[in-house]
Amino acid sequence: MAGVTLWLTGDVMTGRGIDQILPHPGDPRIFESCMTSAIDYVRLAERVTGPIPHPVDFAYVWGDALAWLERQAPDLRLINLETSVTTSDDAEPKGIQYRMHPANLPVLAAAGVDACVLANNHVLDWGRRGLCETLEVLGEAGYATAGAGLDRHQARVPARFEVPGGRVRLLAFGLPSSGVPRDWAAGDARPGVNVLTDLSTATVSTIAADVARGREPRELALVSLHWGGNWGYAIPAEHREFAHRLIDEAGVDLVWGHSSHHPLGIEVYRGRLILYGCGDLINDYEGIAGHEAFRDDLALLYFPTLCPTDGRLERLVMVPLRRRHFRLDRAPRDEADWLCRRLNRERRGLGTRVRHDGHDRLVLEWQGER
Repeated sequence: MAGVTLWLTGDVMTGRGIDQILPHPGDPRIFESCMTSAIDYVRLAERVTGPIPHPVDFAYVWGDALAWLERQAPDLRLINLETSVTTSDDAEPKGIQYRMHPANLPVLAAAGVDACVLANNHVLDWGRRGLCETLEVLGEAGYATAGAGLDRHQARVPARFEVPGGRVRLLAFGLPSSGVPRDWAAGDARPGVNVLTDLSTATVSTIAADVARGREPRELALVSLHWGGNWGYAIPAEHREFAHRLIDEAGVDLVWGHSSHHPLGIEVYRGRLILYGCGDLINDYEGIAGHEAFRDDLALLYFPTLCPTDGRLERLVMVPLRRRHFRLDRAPRDEADWLCRRLNRERRGLGTRVRHDGHDRLVLEWQGER
């Protein structure tokens, strides 16, 4: 039986400067200490890499990723949408606010997105009114969501999908370590995010109950975690322990982490994939100086294939890309090599290795049972 292939991403930020180059830019006002207009981020990028003719079509920002999506043909396409889709003006006083005009939502359709994780530290940037509109427009457009809702129950309910050979359920959680404010947590009658306040035994038990509730035979369970800081390669010991416990005690088949602006090390534990941090995929950060050593202009498309009967990882293919002019382009070989070396540097203790496969892809190798 053929495996189930997923497309997973790090942060997809289609707001602010990205929103301004799309066909229907929203109000560019932002309330940052150094910027007052989202248009300034377009100008900043253009000063570094040249003019960005706009408006662009909805497929533009995905660039070469679209050909790879067609080639890899994933059964399910899942993104972490780190943007509020709204016209709300209720800016949260948090220093940075991302929003995309609802009329630009076809940018997700251009990549065939099936579902959006919303448990992150930007989905309420424009208040609870902004979150409610985000949920409404995504729902009306046919996108499943996970990790946020109009109340606590809705925020906790997994998104579920039919795939060849079985089903997939997706649960999503945001953690304060990634900048998710604790008061963003959804309540009994309050819209918000599915927030995890700690990584305790009680939390593992709660997630285990949510994973098991209504789970059918041959239903794979994915858990999305927006956790950790933006910069640095160190994986906290408590993150590794928590991910292991989700697999051991909660029956999770894949742990999908994000928040870091660059890819982190990868682990395969008891045959299950753990992506500790997937890095950014789409953003408007070109021209922002200070973290060049991390090469945050490089991105990966992740295509894990899982056994549909037991959730074990069969293979992981990753495609290196580079962001230029707010577009994803094929990464030159020397830059793909750099990313490969960096992932291998960070594999210490994780039992994995990354290599080129000769077809512009990186593939994961791993040891047996761990």
